[in-house]
Amino acid sequence: MSIHGSPSITLSSFEVCSALKELENGTGIVRIQTEDLLDKINHPAKWFLGWCKKLGTPVSQSAEGEFLLSVRNESFGEQDKRTRGPNTNRKLAFHTDRCDVIAFLCIMQAKSGGENQVIDSQVIEKIIQFERPDLHNVLKQKFPYKRHVVDTGNQTPYVMQPIFSHTKGHFACSYLRVLIDRANQDANCPDLSKLQKDAIDYLDEVCERPELQLRFTMQRGDILLLNNWTLLHRRTAFKDYQDPKMRRHLLRVWLSVPNSRPIDESFSDNFGSTKAGVIRGGMKKSN
Repeated sequence: MSIHGSPSITLSSFEVCSALKELENGTGIVRIQTEDLLDKINHPAKWFLGWCKKLGTPVSQSAEGEFLLSVRNESFGEQDKRTRGPNTNRKLAFHTDRCDVIAFLCIMQAKSGGENQVIDSQVIEKIIQFERPDLHNVLKQKFPYKRHVVDTGNQTPYVMQPIFSHTKGHFACSYLRVLIDRANQDANCPDLSKLQKDAIDYLDEVCERPELQLRFTMQRGDILLLNNWTLLHRRTAFKDYQDPKMRRHLLRVWLSVPNSRPIDESFSDNFGSTKAGVIRGGMKKSN
């Protein structure tokens, strides 16, 4: 669903229901393209977090309990433990995040690049099931995911969860290859089999097919909502302006939504409850 024009400063009940229905039962994506939204609000971060709370419950994106994350290039360096994909300017791989719905607000677009790319993960599953049923079966099995470097409140060194799963008739895809690769490189985590490596390589290859990708570039003031269980997303590399105030900058909120689907029990280690419509996802705070 794509909407042109500024969203209501305060979402109506109808707008909330329409957005949640589209996210869970429709395309899984809501794009709100605006021109003057940021001219109407004094504190974009405070406003956006409040706006998102109308749709669901924000969950923490770090062990510090951050409900709102600035997505911009911080130039920490590859070896810095604070470095994660959102605070670099490099191209990201197709992935999902640890929440039901991801919400973005564009504060400033890049000088060049930074294109958003979104793929329907259920279409990807069907293609793999048709072309390589052997690898499709592997992708339904559990893969090791190493604990994220910023997930310091989590005492579990790794979890085991499937990439494709079906629970009570509901599809779900969860995929963050960087954590699978890190687990495979860690002697304290299970090794990947050759078939598992072949399966995720093939998954990545299918995702690279241009005809399957929805591509667009968020402009200043635009809002993007994505269902994390039905869509894979990434962004391309980008270049910033020299002026720090002109750097590409998005605000990101992870949401648990009231009309979410049930998910496989193996997600309980990372998401908490796996039941439909309950608060789940995010990262635990460090003690």
